[in-house]
Amino acid sequence: MKHFYLLLLLSIQFTYAQKLNKKDRHVINNLQEHVNYLASDKLEGRRAGTTGEQLAYTYISAAFEKAGLEPKGTNGYLQAFEINEGKMVNPSSHLIINGHDLKLHKDFFPLAYSPNTSLEATGALALHESGSPWFFDIKELLEANAHNPHFDVREAVKTQALAAAQKGAAAFIICNTSGIEDGLKFEPKDKSDITPIPVLYIASTGKQKCLNDETMPLDIQLKVMIEDKKRYGHNVAAFINNHAPTTVVLGAHYDHLGYGEDNNSLYAGEEKMIHNGADDNASGTAALIELGNMLKNAKLKNNNYLLIAFSGEELGLYGSKFFADNPTVDLSVVNYMLNMDMVGRLNDSTHALTVGGYGTSPLWADAVQTKHKYFTVKIDSSGTGPSDHTSFYRKDIPVLFFFTGLHSDYHKPGDDAEKINYSGELQVVKFVYSIIERLDKSGKIPFTKTREAAMGSKTSFKVTLGIMPDYTYSGSGVRADGVSEGKIAQKAGIKAGDVLLQLGQYSFTDVETYMQALSKFKKGDATTVKVKRGNDILSFDIIF
Repeated sequence: MKHFYLLLLLSIQFTYAQKLNKKDRHVINNLQEHVNYLASDKLEGRRAGTTGEQLAYTYISAAFEKAGLEPKGTNGYLQAFEINEGKMVNPSSHLIINGHDLKLHKDFFPLAYSPNTSLEATGALALHESGSPWFFDIKELLEANAHNPHFDVREAVKTQALAAAQKGAAAFIICNTSGIEDGLKFEPKDKSDITPIPVLYIASTGKQKCLNDETMPLDIQLKVMIEDKKRYGHNVAAFINNHAPTTVVLGAHYDHLGYGEDNNSLYAGEEKMIHNGADDNASGTAALIELGNMLKNAKLKNNNYLLIAFSGEELGLYGSKFFADNPTVDLSVVNYMLNMDMVGRLNDSTHALTVGGYGTSPLWADAVQTKHKYFTVKIDSSGTGPSDHTSFYRKDIPVLFFFTGLHSDYHKPGDDAEKINYSGELQVVKFVYSIIERLDKSGKIPFTKTREAAMGSKTSFKVTLGIMPDYTYSGSGVRADGVSEGKIAQKAGIKAGDVLLQLGQYSFTDVETYMQALSKFKKGDATTVKVKRGNDILSFDIIF
């Protein structure tokens, strides 16, 4: 069936290609060349901050340079930004008991909320003396709560550790001799408050080496060193300087999922697979490069053009948000922003192109031709959504978002280059170009606010506050990047920049646990929202 699909697609494209002029065929060949490289196995899925991303940004930079576009990053064409992956245990961390040097992550590990410290002390399994490490078997806790659906072993351990610290324990070392799985592990994304003393877990292998005699005195040497784990993504920015008073931004993200390491894959198989992301978003990146070629040689001189290939989009708009907060051009002179994300799978039966952001300027009605001879144009008014135009809408810049639709290969290893409809993508490129052409003499176009598009989540919940979470925020809680007009958060008095900490009795430390807290409520429930604004802690009453 797959071979039939490919043959049909190639047949359609070949038939259409026969009607194309030489210039259009050249663009199609270029689009195919770009996608074939960017979506090749060599780039291993272009995960932000990896060697695959480096190969991709090197290719994109070279394409911009070949087209004669000026570098507009902070280092040539590149603009680096930090991706905080949470925490990691430094290999210098150790636990030595009576000369047995336990193996990190095999025999023991610290809990992520442990402070960085070193300690040399004596102790015993059965003794809880002030100034010594305390040992605690969680067996009884697990057995007593075996049928308690609300029991959280992580919170229970932390509670025990805090109580031990108040009584003078220098460290809290836990083990599990029950037959019940505890699920405890080092949690890189744990943003909870640091405990006063280190909390370490000894696995059964570690216990067998040195903790078999409860009466034996224990000579303990430990060191806990937990640090931030970071990698760096890179935007690629190029400029066409027409010495015009306004600048048009064209964007597309070039990163994808790698092997699915960031838990954003929809692949259900067990074998490790490369996610090549031909449509998502090698297609948009290829379109961006070709638009750069076209605009460099065009007579459209009433705007400058800034082309940006963003990274980190798949992690939560990291690259575009960083650029919008740290622009390499004056955002006050940016006219509008056009974003292309997944423009390579124009369906051969529906021929539909979705254009988002239609409500962000009244001039889009004149510039966007909703009747097209090659495809149907579907309009979405919202200026926000799960792609990079949102970061510019947040800066009160008119945006448009071009998208040919979801498909069964979305965020799966099957999103490969041979499935791209290149003749269809050519038409999308020409459609985007036509909008730029129609607006060339319109001056700076006005901006209007729109409704907020719902952001997707795997967590099921029936209510929402109406905030746009800042996925790049690395602190504890959820920072509101934006607040939807007319929604609960705005009516209550919550503002963009506030850090949400708690819903009712449910505290949270990140977006995932925030969504879990939301899922506890239903329409009509009354509760409170605790937020941090600057150095102040505020509480707001709400009704869902």
